[in-house]
Amino acid sequence: MSTAITDKDALRATYKSPHARAVAKELKRLDPHCLRFVALSPFAVLGTCGEAGADVSPRGGPPGFIKALDPTTLIVPDFPGNNRLDSLENVVENGKVGLIFLVPGVDETLRVNGHAVVDTDPKLLALGEVDGRLPRTVLKVAVDVAYLHCAKALMRSSLWDPNAQIERATLPSLGQMLKDQVNWETAETQEEMVALYKETLY
Repeated sequence: MSTAITDKDALRATYKSPHARAVAKELKRLDPHCLRFVALSPFAVLGTCGEAGADVSPRGGPPGFIKALDPTTLIVPDFPGNNRLDSLENVVENGKVGLIFLVPGVDETLRVNGHAVVDTDPKLLALGEVDGRLPRTVLKVAVDVAYLHCAKALMRSSLWDPNAQIERATLPSLGQMLKDQVNWETAETQEEMVALYKETLY
């Protein structure tokens, strides 16, 4: 007998009703608190979906690298990466996006859902300039929903606790892991990988 939950009524019956405040906190635009959160955030997680399925991708930069043009529009620069373009292809196909903003030392997060387009407007690219370098494209996100998320997940993970940090040497370098996974010819050391990262951060 399957224990999988396959309909919304069964799912809802498994949980308590949401607290009234958890429902009421949903906004249709970024208020001053949300805008401040975006301005302080150096890291966000971008969720997209397309014909190939769902995808989640990290996005990082100086605090406030994602800019708010106004309370309903965000600009997400696409800094150099692996050029797979999984997220961008999904946006071209579907347009639906989700973002989670993190601020170091703050356990609460900000969630934003909306619709995006990939844009090459020079004025928008200029918003993502770092050290004289421009992103190749930006995501222009129209905000549909925004709300602050409680701290429980980050508290459970102890993400910001220095005592929870592990030594990088606990894992092999990315180069070594990829060599093991796909039988690649070379395996850069961690020091070599860090040097490669720094060459193409922006």
